[in-house]
Amino acid sequence: MPPELPYKLACLCDLRDKDGRLLLLHRLKAPNKGLCSPIGGKLEMGQGESPAECAQREIREEAGIEVSLDRLHLMGLIAETAFEGETHWLLFYYRVLGPVEVPEGPMDEGELRWHRPDELDGLPVPETDRKIIWPLVAQHEHGGLPGTALPGFFAVHIDCRGDELKWNIEQSLPAGGPLPGKSR
Repeated sequence: MPPELPYKLACLCDLRDKDGRLLLLHRLKAPNKGLCSPIGGKLEMGQGESPAECAQREIREEAGIEVSLDRLHLMGLIAETAFEGETHWLLFYYRVLGPVEVPEGPMDEGELRWHRPDELDGLPVPETDRKIIWPLVAQHEHGGLPGTALPGFFAVHIDCRGDELKWNIEQSLPAGGPLPGKSR
């Protein structure tokens, strides 16, 4: 039986530029202090904020840009049991459809930097991201030509208790739906 820990809801936001680079926050604060992760944050549950509204707000607060809700594609649902032994998390992973422009530089929680996806292996990222989340994102990114189809969807449960991560992919749908406003 998992320990009695608080359960928190949050969003991770996958933003790409015109060259396909990924925007990552080099974190100065917990969780994941000293590591690189997508921007995001906790839902304002007391306000009744939806996961998509949370993603939209976090993008505005951390990247300084407005992204309409119709550009947010729910690409993943990630449940983490006992992350860092302190919290259970339910993470909504949103991909912003289409490129964005965000300047690199410092912000409250660290520094924003653009990275090519093939650089992820050399960056300090959480073990859950390296072993599980980034491979699932890559697997569900696109079907056919990049930019012509919606990313797929995955749901994964990650058990962070013990010495070795354990995970179960609960749902996996391939990419393939047409992007809004585009025909096949």
